[in-house]
Amino acid sequence: MPKVKYDVIYKDLKRKIETEEYHFQQFLPSENTLVLEYSCSRNTVRRAISELVKEGYVQSIQGKGVLNIFQPVEQSTFKMGKIESFKESAIRNHQKYFTKVVHFEFIQANKKLEKKTGFQEGTELIYIQRIHYFDKKPLIVNHNYFLKELMPQLSREIAQNSIYEYIENTLGITIVTSKRIMTVEKMNQIDMQYINLEEYNCLAVVSSFTYNSEGILFEYTQSRHHPEYFKFVDIATRRND
Repeated sequence: MPKVKYDVIYKDLKRKIETEEYHFQQFLPSENTLVLEYSCSRNTVRRAISELVKEGYVQSIQGKGVLNIFQPVEQSTFKMGKIESFKESAIRNHQKYFTKVVHFEFIQANKKLEKKTGFQEGTELIYIQRIHYFDKKPLIVNHNYFLKELMPQLSREIAQNSIYEYIENTLGITIVTSKRIMTVEKMNQIDMQYINLEEYNCLAVVSSFTYNSEGILFEYTQSRHHPEYFKFVDIATRRND
C-alpha cells in the first residue's frame, strides 16, 4: 500500500485528535466512513490507525471501534518508546525552539569514558555540548558523544540545526535502536551555568545508547532536563506470554 496515502490519513487524524476535533473518550468515525472520506482501501485506513495506536493516541476496542485516549498536557512531552530528535520533539509540542552549541571537540575515549559511554578506549569521538531552548528558556543540557569514524564532517553548524537530519538525510545512515536509562541526579556546575533551576537542585537525566542498522553504537547522549517543564511518556501494553 502506498505509504504516502496512509501517512496523510495518519497525520490528518492525529491533527484532529490533538486539536480536539475528536474529543477525549470519543470514538473516531467508523472504518467504512473513513474509507469513503479518504477515498482509500480498508488496509490503508487500518495502517494509519495502527500508527496512532503505537503512539498512544487511540485504542482499538473489539466490536465498538477506535477510541480517542489522547489527553493534552501542559508540559512538553518526550516519548521514551520513540527515537526522536530535539527538533522533532519541539515541532510536535508546538514549541518555539533553538539550539546553542557551547562546546565542540574531537576527543579519544579513555577508560572512564569507555565505562560511561560504551565506546572502547582509544575510539575517536566527537564531543558536543548543547543547550536546548524552548520559548527562549534554556531547559536541556545535552552531552553528545558521536563515533567520528561514521561522521568525520560533523560540524558546529550541523549540531546547531539537527544532527539526526544530517545523519539520515546526508549520510544515509539508518537509526534503529536506542537503549535508554532514566535517572534523577543532583545538579552540577554545568547545569547551574546554563539552566535556571530556581528552588530545584536536581534534574531528570536520560542516558541514551543509540545504534544504526548494522548494530554499531554511533552515539551516546546524556540529556539533562529541567524537572518542571518536561514529562516523559511511554505507552505500555500487557502481554500474557
